[in-house]
Order: sequence, then C-alpha cells, then structure tokens
Amino acid sequence: MNETFARRLSGLAALCTAALLIIEVPLYFVYSGPPPDSNVLARLLIAIVALAFLIVFVTAFRELIKRVDPGHEWVGSMAFATGLVYATVTLVSSGLEAGAVIAADHAIDPTISVSGTYILYGSIGRLMLALFLTAVGYGISRTNLLPRWTGRSAYVLAGINLVFVPSLFFGNEPANFYAANGWGTTASMGALLSYWLLALGISTYRSATRRASSAGAPSPGH
Repeated sequence: MNETFARRLSGLAALCTAALLIIEVPLYFVYSGPPPDSNVLARLLIAIVALAFLIVFVTAFRELIKRVDPGHEWVGSMAFATGLVYATVTLVSSGLEAGAVIAADHAIDPTISVSGTYILYGSIGRLMLALFLTAVGYGISRTNLLPRWTGRSAYVLAGINLVFVPSLFFGNEPANFYAANGWGTTASMGALLSYWLLALGISTYRSATRRASSAGAPSPGH
C-alpha cells in the first residue's frame, strides 16, 4: 500500500463511517417511549456497518503513518489498537441490544433494558475513544500528514470524551444528559464523532489528490 492509496482509503473509510453515523444517531430520538423493533434493529445494523468502515479506517491510518514517517509507526499502531478495541466494544454492545430486542415479545427500549451496555457504550467507550483520538491527533501533529486543525480537533474531541468517563456514577436514565447511558454520554458523542470523521475524511482524501497531482507534475526544466 503506497502513501497515495493509504490516504484515499483512509479518507473514503472515514467518509463512509461518518455518513452512516449521521444517519444512525437521529433514529434514537424518533420515539419518546420504547421504539418498535424495526427502529432499533435498523439503527443497530447501520451502526454495525459504520463500525466495519471504522476498522478499515484505523487499519489504513496505521499504514499511512508508517508510509509518511516510519519513526512514528508506533503511534499508528496505538491508534489502530485503540480504535479496534473501541469498535469491538461497540459491536458487542450492539449485539447485546439486538439479541434482547429479537427475543422480547413486546417493544422494549434496549438503552434501558440491556444493562450490560451501560458502561460499554458509556465510560468504556468514551475512554477508548479518547485514547484513539489522542493517538490520531498526535500522529497527525508529529508527522504533518494533514492540516494542523485535524490534529488539534482530535485532541479537543478526546478531552470531551474524557469528561464523560465518570458518567457511570450518575444512573441509567437516558433522558439524563450525564447518565451512564444518557443522551450526552452516548448519542451526542456519536454525533460529534461522526461530523469530525466527515471533516477528517474530506481532508484526507483531498490530500491524496493533491499529492498525486504534485507527483505527476513535471519538474523544473522539463
């Protein structure tokens, strides 16, 4: 995988992840009570596909760091590992929710009924995502592979996620912004991540185009 291809793959994977998350998050706010099974399963399916694209992104990003600056390959590996753990934890949470909804003989709200997902989506997910974003921000900043704002925004988003790590002490009422499964701890963080990935994906893909253009340009004197 050369650098240009790594940039394009990273950008496209980030864009696909972002687009699916942007579609998914509003589905949590359509119903005030227990949503129908179709709503829950649809948003979970969208999330599962989004996380598959996120795995592609973290893999390509690791290769991109390696190509741009082999001395910082360890940063790419850390971003890959923490991103993979985050995706795995969230996939497990999605599986638990889907199983509960499929097995129930009446409509349930899995964000309340499936207690095993409270800190998987919440505190654990927030900490893993903070580590992932910090590694991405550091890798971008140290290698200059993307504009500075991408690295700085990753640090800011990592800090916001860290604020929600103690949310496990604040109950399990989704309407409570700061609850373990609250809309601030889970849905709002997903929304912020999706729009950040959208901006990052655009920047990364455009960097591949610029690099390909500069590589193909004739050198002075030719």
